[in-house]
Amino acid sequence: MNNKDTSLRLTILLGVLTALPALGTDLYLPALPDIAQSFAVPVSAAQLTLTTYFIGLAAGQFVWGPLSDRFGRKPVLLVGLAMVLASSVVGAFVESIGALSAVRLAQGLAMASGALIGRAIVRDLHAHEQAARLLARMSIVFSVVPIAAPLAGALLTTAGGWPMVFAAMAAVAALLAVALTRMRETAPPERRSVHPGAIARTFGTIIADRRFLAPFSLILCAQIGVLAWVSSSAFTLIRGLGVSATAFSLMFALVMLGQIGGAWCSSRLVLRLGIRRLLSVGATLMFGAGAGGTLLAWLGFGHWLAVVLPFMLFLFGTAMIMPNAIAAALTPFPQSAGSATSLIGAIGFGSGALISTALGLLFDGTARPMATTAGLAGVGAFVTHRLLLHGKR
Repeated sequence: MNNKDTSLRLTILLGVLTALPALGTDLYLPALPDIAQSFAVPVSAAQLTLTTYFIGLAAGQFVWGPLSDRFGRKPVLLVGLAMVLASSVVGAFVESIGALSAVRLAQGLAMASGALIGRAIVRDLHAHEQAARLLARMSIVFSVVPIAAPLAGALLTTAGGWPMVFAAMAAVAALLAVALTRMRETAPPERRSVHPGAIARTFGTIIADRRFLAPFSLILCAQIGVLAWVSSSAFTLIRGLGVSATAFSLMFALVMLGQIGGAWCSSRLVLRLGIRRLLSVGATLMFGAGAGGTLLAWLGFGHWLAVVLPFMLFLFGTAMIMPNAIAAALTPFPQSAGSATSLIGAIGFGSGALISTALGLLFDGTARPMATTAGLAGVGAFVTHRLLLHGKR
């Protein structure tokens, strides 16, 4: 651990690695309607390819974290990127929705390595507010993906159909693997055992620790709200409100500007105000924006602004929470940062799989299911902060 600023090159690399799971959704989302049409399947069947992707992301958390604690961050990351490359190449040539769902499962398993190990590297380098600032800076880099990827996905789908999206994912994996060769190993010299019993005991010790559980509860609420937007916004705006795929990509980018703004503010303010105050601001914004978006949806406002503006503010709030809560959750576990990050990702992405499935089944042509999920997440964040973290010293 050190107090020096991380280099811009490494910050960008870590930010892109952390964005890999988002790339697998944001680049893919504009292709969903084309996939449904290409395979002649309903919305729920196309949505299943998102569900299996989230299942893969969740399962990957239990694989990459303990492995990186034992064998080091760099070699395990290279294996993960090789799997992303292979699954993306296969995905471009599948001929059934079932096969595509299976490929997406493998792709999610592989892409989980980037976000998980990227955050573990942050804990290797920093703790407390220093870690929160680096995570916030990475979030700014991360947020470029949700802005650029939907537009790129729409352009790729228009130009060559949905297989072009998989070709782009393969190219990204190859470029990241090349960039990673210049990164030094950061894992502590004392390595954890990969025996299943030892891994289970490590997980049990972490999740039973209140220093982990309290901030993790806030992380989970933020993840649920973000994943509701990610998994359902394409169908809500394109099929429900009738916007074009290109217009959707621009609206998605507008919402992600909220996340960039929140991450930028967090990186600038965390050393001055501290983690606890920023968590309070983030929880309050999530609550207000989630409640407002839910109210507008149930009152029947069908304009795209009634969806985009509340979610823009909502993601601003989540960006105030995520880097600070992750830093607080990881700081007590320097020797098992990979395993602690595994728990954060596994439960979060597992919830994402359930949310994606539920929203696909509940889709009614309006924003109500998606907005209500975000509203409940906002309530959860606000209540969690008050009960577990408010006034905690």
